[in-house]
Amino acid sequence: MKNECCNKAKDCLVECCHKTKERSPEEYKSLINRLNRIEGQIRGIKGMVEKNAYCTDILIQVAAANAALNAFNKELLANHIKTCVANNIREGNNEIIDELVTTLQKLMK
Repeated sequence: MKNECCNKAKDCLVECCHKTKERSPEEYKSLINRLNRIEGQIRGIKGMVEKNAYCTDILIQVAAANAALNAFNKELLANHIKTCVANNIREGNNEIIDELVTTLQKLMK
């Protein structure tokens, strides 16, 4: 994980700088596969709305997409704790704990 400052504000998620993380090929593939499936689910839901599908059928598909996003979050969070958080703590950067707590609070809203 490293900090990189942006040259263009439109490329930033935060005002000034953001962190990046190099992922293993396995982690990258797993996350991208999950996102591709979620993207397909969302396109399917859009198609259902366009075809005037019954409300409860759409709601069930939305619940499935939400569950898939939650599974993505769980995998990403676990990887984050095992790599970024653990490495920062080993290096003596305990500020990462506050960042993790803040992230967990946002996820639990």
